[in-house]
Amino acid sequence: MTTAGRLCHGVSMRVFSRILIGLFVAASGLWLAQSKRHDLRRVAVEQFLEKPSRGRRYAELADDLYVAGDRVALRLERARDDGAAREGMRHVIGIERWGQQRLRVALGAAFERDEYHPYRPPRDAGRDDLVGAFRETRAETVALARQLSETPPPEDTRVEHNSLGPLSPRAWLRYLQTHAEFESRRLR
Repeated sequence: MTTAGRLCHGVSMRVFSRILIGLFVAASGLWLAQSKRHDLRRVAVEQFLEKPSRGRRYAELADDLYVAGDRVALRLERARDDGAAREGMRHVIGIERWGQQRLRVALGAAFERDEYHPYRPPRDAGRDDLVGAFRETRAETVALARQLSETPPPEDTRVEHNSLGPLSPRAWLRYLQTHAEFESRRLR
């Protein structure tokens, strides 16, 4: 091989090596970001759902849901009667009904991994219908919390949330309360 050929070969090997190292670093970074995202999610679940509900009685959580439900219903009643507001209401109701299914698992029902979409009210439901549906749905959530109070599951019971991972029944109740409050504040 000529001197020029060896020089060219050496340069291309260095470039190739740098590309490989760059790809390795990028892949490692993606893996680290994915694993850290999971860790961050677990920290957030612990801080915002599990910790605030830990040690609270189910009856207390039921009372909190009841009071918060009235606040949410008032926001829904005051929201504009347009497509975006009705879609937001359908989302809140669908998530709450879906969450009720997960609470029933804590009470002994079989687990089924599904999405919240089938639990949403019909698209053509008007605002007043949606407000009534929310009130009925929240009353059912409060009833489930009271049922958990009467027959509490073992303390280590966890029921899967599709994106947050396993949650205690208390954390599920807090999740449903905070989700509805957050989403209802976004309605105009």
